[in-house]
Amino acid sequence: MVLSSEMPAKAETVADFLKGFANPHRLLVLCCLIEGEKSVSELIDATGIPPASMSQHLSKLKDEGIITFRREHRTLFYTIDHPATRDLMELLYNRFCKDET
Repeated sequence: MVLSSEMPAKAETVADFLKGFANPHRLLVLCCLIEGEKSVSELIDATGIPPASMSQHLSKLKDEGIITFRREHRTLFYTIDHPATRDLMELLYNRFCKDET
């Protein structure tokens, strides 16, 4: 296999993308969002992550371009924005989280 001259830059892009996943709390948030749009309070209830910490994780995921949000009055609703995130989370869920019963 011969690597193209573009591969180092692409590898850097992928490594930066994967940094958003490199935290158990962010993975929990993304597992919740794989089911669809959720409000911040729904994410806190589902994961047990404290509000201040949740805010930091959502900010990191948003900054990385992994999730997006919409505002409805004072409530923020988050959803997965990056198509590769959905694919990756489905793969991770099926491999590591799905009940084997």
